[in-house]
Amino acid sequence: MAGSITDKLFDRFDQTAVAVVRERPHVDPAMVREIFDEAATLLHNGLALDHLDDHDADIVISELCLALTETDVTTALLTRFYAATDEATGLRDPTGVALAYENVLRILQL
Repeated sequence: MAGSITDKLFDRFDQTAVAVVRERPHVDPAMVREIFDEAATLLHNGLALDHLDDHDADIVISELCLALTETDVTTALLTRFYAATDEATGLRDPTGVALAYENVLRILQL
């Protein structure tokens, strides 16, 4: 994964963890940060976004941050997978984005 994409992945996941803690004060902040850091590490090590350009990677990272905070993460990711090919608005490589979501589902074992 290119350096800037890696940096975005870890930065955005960290920001999402902070937002989750703020929105859900009953959760353990350290555990939430650890979960998002571990997810980012798994996706980085699994090369989940490695084939995307910066534009599409930025979109996918943003969508991952949203999906990972939803109640049903698997459904949220599958919805984004299908949207990438069915409604590829703003994507440069819809097939590559769909593959990224497929990689995420596999790597996170969802």
